[in-house]
Amino acid sequence: MNIQLYVSKKNFDVQKAERYFKERRIKVQVMDLKKHPLGERELAVMSRGVGLSGLIDREDKRVIEHPAAHCALDSALRAYIIECPWLLRSPIVRNGSQCTIGYQPGVWDEWIKAE
Repeated sequence: MNIQLYVSKKNFDVQKAERYFKERRIKVQVMDLKKHPLGERELAVMSRGVGLSGLIDREDKRVIEHPAAHCALDSALRAYIIECPWLLRSPIVRNGSQCTIGYQPGVWDEWIKAE
């Protein structure tokens, strides 16, 4: 199992996700999006399930004030996300081509069972 945890900001869900995998002794590669920006392919995998607009954290006051929160054009959203990774909901957990956004222990349990 190759779990990657993409983090744009530390929040309670990020801490819970880290603890979830640590308690199960599953090695996690934490990717700080401030230091390691997303590539086009990574963004495509992440958006496959929820779409690009589903990746935007519309509960963050700073994000709501950004044009990306009101944009519906995928090409513009892609550019905004790559330029400003803090727009993303956090954490984004990736297992190969599968991806979840936020704290999703039920889905992660399925990944572990399938392993």
